[in-house]
Parts: sequence; C-alpha cells; structure tokens
Amino acid sequence: MRFEPGKPYSAACDQNRDPILAVLRRYLDRPGTILEIGSGTGQHAVYFGAALPHLDWQPSDVPAHLPGIRLWLEEAALPNVAEPLELDVRRTPWPVQAVDGVYSANTAHIMHWPDVEAMFEGVGRVLRPGGCFCLYGPFNEDGEFTSESNARFHMSLRMRDPGMGIRDKGDLDRLAGAAGLELVEDVVMPVNNFTLVWRKR
Repeated sequence: MRFEPGKPYSAACDQNRDPILAVLRRYLDRPGTILEIGSGTGQHAVYFGAALPHLDWQPSDVPAHLPGIRLWLEEAALPNVAEPLELDVRRTPWPVQAVDGVYSANTAHIMHWPDVEAMFEGVGRVLRPGGCFCLYGPFNEDGEFTSESNARFHMSLRMRDPGMGIRDKGDLDRLAGAAGLELVEDVVMPVNNFTLVWRKR
C-alpha cells in the first residue's frame, strides 16, 4: 500500500476493522445501500467495501475530510464504494433519502450532544424498515465508565472541547427508540469498545 502526500491514516482503523467487520457480516448480510456517517480517513469505507461486495457503500463526512477520503477511494477503485457525500447531521434533508443500513464509528463522543440527537433522528428518517444501524465506539454503562482508560479518554475529550465526551448506552438507546429503532445487540469489542446494533421497526 502506498501513502500519497496528504493521505490520512489512522492506526486505530486498521486495528478495529476486523472485529467490526465480523459484526457487519451478521447484520448487513443482504444486498443494499449502506450509509457510513463520519467516514473519517476513508479506511473503513474501502476495507468494508472490498470485504462486503454485495453492498453499495456510501461514505459521508464534513467537508474538511472529503479530500482525504477521496484519496483512499481513488486508490482502491472499488465499484461498490461511491463518491463521499457532504453530510451535516443537523441539516435536513440529508443527501440520501433511503438506505438499507447505517454504520458509524467513533463519532458519538466527538459530536456535541445536539448533533448526536440529530444523527439518530436522521437515521430514523432514512433507514428502511428492517435495516440496521451499527454504531461503534466507547460507551458508558448506567452512567459509569467501563474502564479507567475510557475515563481518561473522556477527560481528554472534555479538555479539548467541553461538548465532547463518551456517551451512555441508555441515553443513546432512548434516542434510538424515539427514532423508531430497537436495540438488537450490544457487542463487546476489543480495547473497551462496543458495537451497538439497532433495527428499524
């Protein structure tokens, strides 16, 4: 793999991609279009697009990240991974009208809480009935950190931006319920992370 000038790279994406893929294989097992919210570097888009050729993968992110995502997509040249879309979760309508699944990794703790609310509302609008929303990241349980490292990470986020922080599973599930989503699995992942999977009722 060559690294072009300015091509973004995240070691964490390489480390977590296979455990996440194992979950996605179970829940995104039928042909359809998957919206990735917050594609970041673009690494997951190309890896999952290659591993799941039955899916049409739609990356999205804020404008600043789109050029880096395009570098990964241009190198991979996958027929089932689309040009990344600009997506501001707070702005309606979203640039996609209906999708068969939604995936997002390490976004809920970076977004401010009103943005997290907007993300779930938007997922509820665009996700077709029976489709799944798979959300990966560190989460609290019953208001408690699940590890000391997550507590330190939360404090580092708050120092960087008081609006950021690790979210509680219960709070997210309430947003999901209001958006017409039902929790179907809470998957324990490596390095004190989880993948939460909701299905559209």
